Amino acid sequence: MDSIFVLIIDTAAVVLAGALLLRFWMQAVRVRPPMEIAQFTYQLTDWLVRPLRRVLPGAGGYDWASLIAAYLVALIATVVDIWLAGMLSPQAAFLLALLRVCQWALYGLIGLILIEVVFSWVNPHAPLAPFVRALNDPLMRPLRRIVPLIGTIDLSPLVALILLQIAIRLVTMIVTSLL
Repeated sequence: MDSIFVLIIDTAAVVLAGALLLRFWMQAVRVRPPMEIAQFTYQLTDWLVRPLRRVLPGAGGYDWASLIAAYLVALIATVVDIWLAGMLSPQAAFLLALLRVCQWALYGLIGLILIEVVFSWVNPHAPLAPFVRALNDPLMRPLRRIVPLIGTIDLSPLVALILLQIAIRLVTMIVTSLL
């Protein structure tokens, strides 16, 4: 029964933290989202971000309240997981929550790259395609300068996916070595 509860908590945490990380990334990249995405993101996260903004105002053009809120969601989910499993010390929850946020952010970038690739194959002129392309641009632009086109095929998304997988493994190794 505990595993079902953990599944529900982890799913809710991933959805909420994903929306918070998307909100942070949209502001960091300075992309104006389509109305549907904006409505979903802001309605799902405003209840947590607005009170945090009173304490943590945006600085340097970044929405720090959204990022801290994502960490708090990860921390709560981690504490519940640890409590149900009864394994690690509560002090490890802070580090594991940081690992979760890093992994969620990296997996989110992987998802955005895959969505952009599918759009480029299926319908490059889809209404969401420019939005997704703009979200990926800070990561893809440097790679597109380095990775040459092979005919008309752009291999930079493949390189980005490999680099993001390496980053996920490095973050996991670093955190597990600290525990």
